[in-house]
Amino acid sequence: MREDPRDPGLQPERTRLAWRRTTLACTVAAVLAARQAVHGGDVAAAGVLGAGLSLLVWVAFLVVAQRRIAALGRGRPRTLGVPAAVAAAVCTVALAGFAVAVVL
Repeated sequence: MREDPRDPGLQPERTRLAWRRTTLACTVAAVLAARQAVHGGDVAAAGVLGAGLSLLVWVAFLVVAQRRIAALGRGRPRTLGVPAAVAAAVCTVALAGFAVAVVL
């Protein structure tokens, strides 16, 4: 008796869309941080540094997200590895911290 392969349904599609939404949210946060640093009146070095670091963290998160999205597009992916999960979490927390630094 042959077993049918597991049908994942729409779960990979939902996960891919969640990664896209998170990437979009990180993009908005990085752009707003850069905008605040440039158009915030007096251009302080700390604000420009915070905006630059926000953009670097955004690029790092984008790399992690794109790798995961590509893995989801190739079929049933493996579980998200610990290094990728830690990198995504660190990027998210760092982006939030840099955005707060730019505002203050």
